[in-house]
Amino acid sequence: MLHCWKSINVKKQYGFYRIFFLSAILVLTVFSFLHVSIQLISDQPMYDQYFLWFAIGFFLIYPLHKVFHTLPLAGFISLIQLKTRFHFFCVPIMSVRVNKPIPKVFFIMALVSPFLIINGVLLYASTLFPGYAHYFTILTAYHTGICLVDFLYARSLFRSPKGAFIEEDDDGYEILVPVKETQYPGI
Repeated sequence: MLHCWKSINVKKQYGFYRIFFLSAILVLTVFSFLHVSIQLISDQPMYDQYFLWFAIGFFLIYPLHKVFHTLPLAGFISLIQLKTRFHFFCVPIMSVRVNKPIPKVFFIMALVSPFLIINGVLLYASTLFPGYAHYFTILTAYHTGICLVDFLYARSLFRSPKGAFIEEDDDGYEILVPVKETQYPGI
């Protein structure tokens, strides 16, 4: 038996414009830090060839991000629902939804796995191809901005009790905890 310990809806808590503004600041900060760091390490000139591949990568980041959310939830694949809706008639917004409560550990892993996998690959690629590091640092910064909402949810979930379960609903996430049995069953 589970009861709701807390409901979380980061989008309502912070609002669209604040999240967008924080995400934009995060993107600029990450790009500035990474680009300057790589320029200090490598003195190789930058090339602007393969811009088409960069553009394709830019558009693939978001769908890949959603796919990597599902990897830690592979054991719960029958409970996962993918939906796509469009904003402004052309911007696809994808949602990954789990229909039943799942353990907090798996949910946190699902939240942070896109950041770890995609940014890890992009940063490794920037060291392999230093002449195109600017492309990879732009993609890394962009993806980090996409991950901001995941970070905000993960921060809230880290503070939840051990052994909690997470359930999604239309208003965000509910943190569910097991009901402790009382010593007096009739009360």
